[in-house]
Amino acid sequence: MGIKRYIANADNTIVNAFQENLRIRGTGSNAGMADVVETFSIYGRQSTSSAELSRILMKFPIDDIATDRTAENIPTSGNVSFYLKVFNAPSSKTVPKNATYNVLAVSQSWQEGLGLDLEGYKDLTLGNSGSNWMSASNTEFWTDINGTLLAGGSYHTQSAPNADNNQAVFKFKQTLTNGIEDIELDITPLVEQWMAGTYENYGIGLFLTASQEAFESGSAPETISRTPGHLAFDEEDLEGDDGVLYNPSGSTFSYYTKRFFARGSQYFFKRPHIEARWNDITRDNRGNFFLSSSRANAQDNMNTLYFYNYVRGQLADLPNFGPAAGYEKKIYVSIYSGSVGGYYADQGGGDGDDVPPSDIRLSGTTNANTGSVQLLSPDNAQNVRPDYLTVVTGGIVSTGIYSASFAFTGSKNSILLNNFYDVWFTGSHAIANADSALYQFYTGTVSPHTLDGSSFSIKNRYFLNITNLREKYYPQEIARFDLYVRQKNWDPNIYTIANNDIPTLMMQSASYRVCRVLDGYEAIPYGTGSDLCTSLSYDVSGNYFDLEMDLLEAGYAYQLKIAFYDSAVKAWIEQDEEFKFRVEEYEY
Repeated sequence: MGIKRYIANADNTIVNAFQENLRIRGTGSNAGMADVVETFSIYGRQSTSSAELSRILMKFPIDDIATDRTAENIPTSGNVSFYLKVFNAPSSKTVPKNATYNVLAVSQSWQEGLGLDLEGYKDLTLGNSGSNWMSASNTEFWTDINGTLLAGGSYHTQSAPNADNNQAVFKFKQTLTNGIEDIELDITPLVEQWMAGTYENYGIGLFLTASQEAFESGSAPETISRTPGHLAFDEEDLEGDDGVLYNPSGSTFSYYTKRFFARGSQYFFKRPHIEARWNDITRDNRGNFFLSSSRANAQDNMNTLYFYNYVRGQLADLPNFGPAAGYEKKIYVSIYSGSVGGYYADQGGGDGDDVPPSDIRLSGTTNANTGSVQLLSPDNAQNVRPDYLTVVTGGIVSTGIYSASFAFTGSKNSILLNNFYDVWFTGSHAIANADSALYQFYTGTVSPHTLDGSSFSIKNRYFLNITNLREKYYPQEIARFDLYVRQKNWDPNIYTIANNDIPTLMMQSASYRVCRVLDGYEAIPYGTGSDLCTSLSYDVSGNYFDLEMDLLEAGYAYQLKIAFYDSAVKAWIEQDEEFKFRVEEYEY
């Protein structure tokens, strides 16, 4: 599964808009408990040049993201993208078209508050908890890094060397053409800054760009000055031009109003969140391994094999593996045309029985039990040792999972193999003698295929089934779905029909989406872009994918749809089958 969502844990709308009497500004107003948030700019309502603004504050549980990274539930930096997703809230009010919205990191701690009023702005913060246009909390004004009083929030806006912590500042923006679109922005650099501790996580501010916020020609110091220590607001404090921002390059046109669903919304899928997306595909070619062919390019001739180290049913890292053991933390693979039982490290007697599991050399010397060492070809990353082309340099995928990639050139004797054997070991890559293979971990079997050509265009139609689909799941589950695929025009022989283990096709490019049955709402769309976050993996048993059920609202039925990429038409083709299930509240 290549998707995780982190719902906002605080949000608020702060305004300096006039109340209904057009005399008192709502700069003390708080709306931290409202089920929507709002941003707008109004020009000329109170007077010919009056300016009224609204901005949105949001904060997200970055500590939860960091915890998931430590637990290897999401990838390391550079291998995952983080998207801010904020959803349009329909209303009877007009929405601004072609409006551009900034997303900036907030530079100061703030309180969410308990207010609800987004119409009359009468839920004043007063001495209670909460932020507003003038104050970040009931004890702190909005200020910049130098302590200068601000209005409308405090944000990281300047890049190094003038920025706080002398660090780069990332700014994001999105234009909504029709006004009813959602906000979706890749804010990966900012999230990584928060997790690295470059900046404290105070969330983001979302509001119109300076050129679209209302024009204001007044003096900045005059409009934002406050009495130190005086944080309680009353009508006298709110009267006049208090809290108006100095913006001589602003707009003389109103942008009113854009509302989004807040974290308190009743709509499960509409709550603002950060969505982590990454390529979680495992392409284990043990079940669809192809010999190298001159009809394929170097990339298409590459295959990847996996080794899963299960200990008492759980994936675990290999022991005695790494610098502490006095050798490189690398895993190697040799390929043999015949059966290989293990290695020997003869420490006395010459019989090779000192080290289990057997006394078979890995060197490929003539032996009835070993077969010949196979010739391999390195990829661009030199996964195959160039000085010893029978050894693949593997890598660590995650806890207990290892992989190795290479192209199979053929046997030394140019014999087309029905099976070959992959031996995983560590020590020296140059296994000229058995002593250099310090630990052998696993020996697997592969039945290779050859690339086929055709004199006509192949038009494939498929039958699909999820073989382990259940009627219901629970939010706490991570469910694995196993996909069976065969050609619709499949014509099996008698042996295949009688065989209990009917083979499945391995689809190289497959993706899934999840829709709510009630109304067709797309809870998880196809992630077929650069992140490939909804792609299906495959191994020797077929295609599969994992789905975290807490991504879906409990109490509803959902359906899965599968799409395959068709290289002939260069498009994703959705298949006909629908696979339905329910997500239920956990039953204690």
